[in-house]
Amino acid sequence: MAVLSVNNLAKSFGADDIFEGISVEIPHGAKIALVGSNGIGKTTLLEIMIKLEPPSAGTIMHMKNLTIGYLPQRPTLNADRTLWDEMLTVFANLRKREAELADLAHQMAATARADLDKLVARYGEMQRQFEDDGGYSYETRIRQVLTGLGFDQDDYQLPLPHLSGGQQTRALLARLLLESPDLLVMDEPTNHLDINAVEWLESFLKTWHGALLVVSHDRYFMDNVITTIWEMAWGGIEIYRGNYSHYVQQRQARYERRIKEYEAQQAFIAKEEDYIKRNIAGQNTTQAKGRLRRLERLKRDRLLYKPRTEHNINIKLDADLRSGNKVLMTYDLVAGYDPAEPLVHVPDITLWRQEIAAMIGPNGVGKTTLLKTLLNELPPLAGASRLGAAVQPGYFAQAHERLNEANSVLDELLEVRNLPISEARNYLASFLFMGDDVFRPINTLSGGERGRLALAKLALDGANFLLLDEPTNHLDIPSQEILQDVLAAFNGTVLLVSHDRYLIDALATQIWDVQPSKMTVFEGTYRAFLQSREIQREHERSAQTTATDTTEKKRENGRQDGLTPYQRQRRIETLEKRIHELEVELGKITNQLEVASAGGAVDRVRELGAAYAAAETALDDAMHEWTTLAD
Repeated sequence: MAVLSVNNLAKSFGADDIFEGISVEIPHGAKIALVGSNGIGKTTLLEIMIKLEPPSAGTIMHMKNLTIGYLPQRPTLNADRTLWDEMLTVFANLRKREAELADLAHQMAATARADLDKLVARYGEMQRQFEDDGGYSYETRIRQVLTGLGFDQDDYQLPLPHLSGGQQTRALLARLLLESPDLLVMDEPTNHLDINAVEWLESFLKTWHGALLVVSHDRYFMDNVITTIWEMAWGGIEIYRGNYSHYVQQRQARYERRIKEYEAQQAFIAKEEDYIKRNIAGQNTTQAKGRLRRLERLKRDRLLYKPRTEHNINIKLDADLRSGNKVLMTYDLVAGYDPAEPLVHVPDITLWRQEIAAMIGPNGVGKTTLLKTLLNELPPLAGASRLGAAVQPGYFAQAHERLNEANSVLDELLEVRNLPISEARNYLASFLFMGDDVFRPINTLSGGERGRLALAKLALDGANFLLLDEPTNHLDIPSQEILQDVLAAFNGTVLLVSHDRYLIDALATQIWDVQPSKMTVFEGTYRAFLQSREIQREHERSAQTTATDTTEKKRENGRQDGLTPYQRQRRIETLEKRIHELEVELGKITNQLEVASAGGAVDRVRELGAAYAAAETALDDAMHEWTTLAD
């Protein structure tokens, strides 16, 4: 049974039809991505399916008692709570039961109760259920999710209204993951996550037991998590089985098959029309009239239309001038704003012509600062960088701050090169600025439109060294695919700052991994970099395991193989003394637990519970060693 299904869904705003005739369903455990061009109505469809927006036509069916979690693109958390307290709201029921357990412990501590046995039995049952439901681990779960999504412990006490837009998105996502709804619906969840956080989210969602519906432009994310693709086009929705890479292959195969079917039908129609025209008034008029009737039925009921191709950007990147072989050199370079707190220590680098270097790392680590330092827009804190002979850099800024807000789209382009107006308008049309769009002020453009204009300027500039800061932000998937192909064919050099791992995996010849205060350079592809990183982590895990095993072996040898009878006896006496001390300590903790429970001190009960568990573990270890030596 599906958790959600829609039938013949349509939506219109006034005279504008957004979509119509959509019929889909979400099975239990499905992991679905909804893709399509910007502005086609993906977010509207999401909100209709979860009943936040009414449809113009069609029906929506939800499974009984369906719980839905929704992450919009721009959430707002205005509650008067801290980040930590917001996460605790997910576990309000557990916290209530925690308080009930403390109250019950207080009642049990009272002397001379006739119903003590009943209270003890009730306490034991409640405690078992509390533990089974994660009552002793929910705070650990909160910390794991917040850490995975890029929050530091210092962020826990920040009031929600003080969080940035990106932090609010991550905070809501964290709460939704902790809530574990039957259906999790997310609109661009990776927009405000760096690579580390996206990788963590992917691993979390791979084991997600509920259903998942995601609008995403992140192709690597869809390859790792998604098992079904819904492609939304002007004709409705097409369903593809598999991840993003499978979808690309199937989409091309379907298009080619439909073109062949369309062309074959057109050839058949032309042949039939020619026969009818030649024979309608001749000796074969009966056959011609029969063919005419069949042809009319075909055109009415089974006529195929030529597969529609979407309007996409048309980019051409060509360097006006060939640079020297050495494009960029750095020497003991340190980038940042404050000498007391440098952001990036750069190893000595030589970037060669026609290489594509991808700079990756967490948000806020200094990647954009390093780009601006390499462009001499910021002075280095130490060392130096130098561009090679005949190098002409072109910069694509992530925030598009180089766009003049007062200019129109057309004026902004003409500042790069003085073109005839008709030529400039034709050029802008290839970036989807049609008709009067070229006269719109830049301050009215969306993020995607700003990105397309910045790319248009960059392509017109003729630079041979492109420094691109998140160039695929706000671009839909078709535009990402086109940009990827264009960069692959570019006859210059590229330094790419991006969280788009699909783009990096397809293009990069070396990886610049920027971490807090340091940077390493890996010569090779992104896939090879990941393999190298995993091998290094495996070595570290192996070394840690070996060290642990060595320590344990020494301990065991000391217990059993390396002791004289005198040493063994002395060790047994020491252990017996230690066991007695631990038993006394456990008795004291038990008394303190009773007092804390009687006073309703929940935090103190939790602290003492942890101490009791640690002492009990130590006692078990001591008893095990004593038993081994005493045998």
